[in-house]
Amino acid sequence: MIEETIKKLKISSKEPIVVAVSGGPDSMALLSLLEPFFETIICAHVNHNTGRKGQDEDEKFVKEYCEKHHHIFEIMKIEEYDKKNFHNQAHKKRYQFFEITLKKYHSGYLFTAHHGDDLIETILFRMMRGSTIEALHGFSEISRKNDYMIVRPLLKYTKEDLLQYNIQNNIPYRIDNSNEKDIYTRNRIRKNLLPFLKKEQKNVHLKFLKMSKELEEMENFIRKLAFEKKEACFQNNTLDISYWGTMDTIITKRILQLILSDIYKERQERLETIHIEILQDFILNAQSGAKLIFPENLVIKKEYQTILFGEQRETSYELKLEDDMILPNGHEIKFLKEEESDSNFICRLKKEDINFPLFVRTRKEQDRMQVKGLKGSKKIKEIFINSKIPEHLRVSYPIVVDNAGKIVWIPGVKKSQFDKTKGEKYDIILRYY
Repeated sequence: MIEETIKKLKISSKEPIVVAVSGGPDSMALLSLLEPFFETIICAHVNHNTGRKGQDEDEKFVKEYCEKHHHIFEIMKIEEYDKKNFHNQAHKKRYQFFEITLKKYHSGYLFTAHHGDDLIETILFRMMRGSTIEALHGFSEISRKNDYMIVRPLLKYTKEDLLQYNIQNNIPYRIDNSNEKDIYTRNRIRKNLLPFLKKEQKNVHLKFLKMSKELEEMENFIRKLAFEKKEACFQNNTLDISYWGTMDTIITKRILQLILSDIYKERQERLETIHIEILQDFILNAQSGAKLIFPENLVIKKEYQTILFGEQRETSYELKLEDDMILPNGHEIKFLKEEESDSNFICRLKKEDINFPLFVRTRKEQDRMQVKGLKGSKKIKEIFINSKIPEHLRVSYPIVVDNAGKIVWIPGVKKSQFDKTKGEKYDIILRYY
């Protein structure tokens, strides 16, 4: 029943393993099945401390079983929860405890008692929530998390199979009556949908298991392609969408899934399929300057051919420009003796035309500049917009001004009336790198 999984993993009988043991029929059946194969078994029990009658008795039951069968007993009692989403908090705290226990005993294997009925419930529950394909395959028999393996060797069996095993082998267990309450969606699936599915197809759990494995294989293939594309177009929380329309939709959506998964990490329960759909539509149809607000105040901005993820902090500065200077944005302004180029990255100035010293600073709200070759002055904000400088760069973009506050140059963007051509007289040559 379980030997096949152990052989697949090539786990030595002398290696310590950690088993998640609640005291219920599933985990007690798993524990009994593992006992002949391993010398050192650590039973990790979580007392969820929710006020349900019997939780302390469950803890005592598992502890006494471990003492009788010479297993190591590790316990965590959850002392408090935040008000939001009890189930997600409980799951997170459980796995934090499991990881601490694995490290304590230098074990690389966590065994859990998930069975075929659990897999059906998980897939149906996520389907009803509108989860992504990545989440819809449920969970695998063997999966890696951080530096350990999660092993679920009972997926080919149902709850009834495990109950029958316990009866036949006199395995004691405890019953959690809260699993019968209709207030939880999973419980309603268990009580109403599962019996119907099993009546239609006795081994329906095996059908779901087969589908789960196929979905996982497809997901791994798509994920690999999407990861390669993501590496090429996503850097520093900025997504380049200049060739978004040339890629298949399934790949672009998966790229977005990878990006959001990286951002949300352990909080991925906040994401649903609708978020990917909204973001995809935003990329394809929103105007430059548009914003989205996602769960937990994730700000997503569109700026021309880029999508920015996360709140952007404004950084202002004003620095005296006397020698070569590396600017806060990482770029550089240098004083040159000679220069052939006449692009916007070069500025030639005549000292008697301006008030020294020069300064480099960020834009102020009412800043205006007399653009070379044009009559009158123009707002710097308009110059940035017309030059398609992304909004997140504008807040820290360098502007060169003289001591009277007159703008003499926007490096790499526009020159002012103070700029001289190569044929005119000038004393200073500046170059922006």
